[in-house]
Amino acid sequence: MADTTQPETTEGDGPAAPAASAKPAKPSKPSKDEKRAGRLAHQITAFATSHGGAEGQIAHIGRGTVRIALVGADGEWGVLVAPSAQSARRAAGLAGLTLHDDFDGDLAAKVRTGPYEWTRMAGIQLGGAANPPAPASRDA
Repeated sequence: MADTTQPETTEGDGPAAPAASAKPAKPSKPSKDEKRAGRLAHQITAFATSHGGAEGQIAHIGRGTVRIALVGADGEWGVLVAPSAQSARRAAGLAGLTLHDDFDGDLAAKVRTGPYEWTRMAGIQLGGAANPPAPASRDA
C-alpha cells in the first residue's frame, strides 16, 4: 500500500459534513423586465404558432420603447411594443425568433397586405391597382 497523508475512511467514519442551513435558499424573484420579456415571448410564440413560424425586426420608436415587428411564414404580420431594446431582445431569444437588422429586402417581401392596408398606403393616393386576392384556402 502507498503512503498517504490522509487515513482511509469508510462511509460514516469520517468527520461530519457541515450541516446544511435550516432554510433552503429562496429563488430570486424575476424582475419587472424579465416578467415583461416572458409575456412578450409568450405572445411571439403564439403568433409564430398560428402563422407557421415567424421572423422579426426590432426598432426604436421613441421614449425608450421599441417595436417588435413580426412577419409570419404565411405573410401575416403584427407588431408588439416593448419597454426597452434589452427586453425585446430577451423576449425574441426566449421565443426563438429570428431577428433581422432592417425591415427591408427579404423580410419586407414576405409581408402580405390586405385590401385595407393597400388602400390606406398607396391605393388612395396613387390610384393604384387593387391588391391581388389572397390564395384560396384549402379548407374552403
